[in-house]
Amino acid sequence: MIKDQVIMIIAASAAAMFLLGALFIVLTVINRPKVLKRKRIKELGAIGEAVSGDKAESRRAKRIQDKIKQLEQKNKKRGRVEAIRASILQAGLDITVGTYFILSTVLALVSALVYLVMGYPPMGAIAVALIAGLLVPKFVLGSMASKRQKKFTAGFADATDLVVRGIRSGLPVNECFNVVAREFEAPLGEEFRLLVEGQNLGMTIDDLLEKGIERIPTSEYKFFAIVIQIQRQTGGNLADTLSNLSGVLRDRKKMRDKARAMASEATASAAIIGSLPFAVGTLLSVVNPQYLMILFTETTGQYLIAFGLFWMFLGTMVMRKMINFKM
Repeated sequence: MIKDQVIMIIAASAAAMFLLGALFIVLTVINRPKVLKRKRIKELGAIGEAVSGDKAESRRAKRIQDKIKQLEQKNKKRGRVEAIRASILQAGLDITVGTYFILSTVLALVSALVYLVMGYPPMGAIAVALIAGLLVPKFVLGSMASKRQKKFTAGFADATDLVVRGIRSGLPVNECFNVVAREFEAPLGEEFRLLVEGQNLGMTIDDLLEKGIERIPTSEYKFFAIVIQIQRQTGGNLADTLSNLSGVLRDRKKMRDKARAMASEATASAAIIGSLPFAVGTLLSVVNPQYLMILFTETTGQYLIAFGLFWMFLGTMVMRKMINFKM
């Protein structure tokens, strides 16, 4: 009995050793090309350069990530006044924050006065003043800034390619920026013109790019500014780096256009749904004016109109948020 158990243990051990040996042989055969390749590279003396190149790329990537984090933290630390000043810069307006508050106050008072003159309930005048004084100016600034940024981004990849061709032909970077400033319209040409004029006045390119990010806080311009700043610190081929950046910018634009095309059906549906109440109200006013006029003559009807417009506004904002994709 004991003899049989010993034989079984020996047989199991031999089988395990055989399986391990077979597995080792299979792995050796599979990894042999990689081992030979690494040995050949080592013999040629290139493995050290490859490792150092990988380390340099990782350090550069880490610096870019750190720079992006710094920009995000800087934006989070802004107060209300700083945020308004940044919005004015992004909209391309030449006014101060004090002028903005004065215009907002005047708009709020005029809107409340018009509301009261039309005979609506006095309690609603406060809500009208708050909406006109706080939300409307912010919406106008946001809309102007968004249009300006879209116009800037539309030609930014072409401007980057122009800079790349200029560098490869032997022109200095500042002269390449000057060419872009002459060839492109505002706001793209204007931003590059400010870069050129700032350097002529003795300002550093890092400070100028940071101010440019405040005026055009798009991802594309942030990539460009960070690439220029990191390139000045680490060195290397700026033309190749900007060429790669241009490819990334074009790919982002293609993806954005594709998303906009896919959302076009939802945009049309939202427009139809939002216009239906006004279309039905117009038809009712033509067919039976007395039936609809009670909403404007009675206090209850006026409240119903106010509540309906409020909920329509919320629904429109929700649909707008669902349709617009940020990239």
